[in-house]
Amino acid sequence: MVEEVALFAAGIFVWTFLEYLIHGWLSHTFRTFAMRLHAAHHCDAHAVFTIRAWIPIAAIWTIMAVLFRWTPWIILFSGAVAGFAGYEAVHYRIHFCRPRGSAENYLRSRHLIHHEHYPNRCFGVTSALWDLAFGTEPMGIEMAVLRESMRSRAPLTGRTNLYKLKNYLRPFH
Repeated sequence: MVEEVALFAAGIFVWTFLEYLIHGWLSHTFRTFAMRLHAAHHCDAHAVFTIRAWIPIAAIWTIMAVLFRWTPWIILFSGAVAGFAGYEAVHYRIHFCRPRGSAENYLRSRHLIHHEHYPNRCFGVTSALWDLAFGTEPMGIEMAVLRESMRSRAPLTGRTNLYKLKNYLRPFH
């Protein structure tokens, strides 16, 4: 049981690195398929572009779990999928909800700084770990002032593109 919990937690940790790679490198640094999709989100934060990834990830997880059962690799992959789900929830809350607590306030202010001041920094949405490791975390008094200025920013209103999820589920009816 301890090994399974450790593998699941390691999967969440793996997700944090994947999040940094996808957001920082595939969406901002290099010209990739993700750059255009992500640019739409930067232009309008109502556009939650990863919605198209939910169904394929769920399908892949289900197929792998059926084929390979509860093996260490599936447990690790399950942690990464849980990390992705957590990322989605945090990212949604950052844009559309008032923060509950200091950790959420910190993550929200960093991400809003990424959107409004430093599009090539603050790539981690759920953690600053990889930004600190790779030098993409702004430091010093300017960052502290910017974080404080973001605290008063009101959440977005109106609907996101989550309503489009039903279009992706339609083939399964």
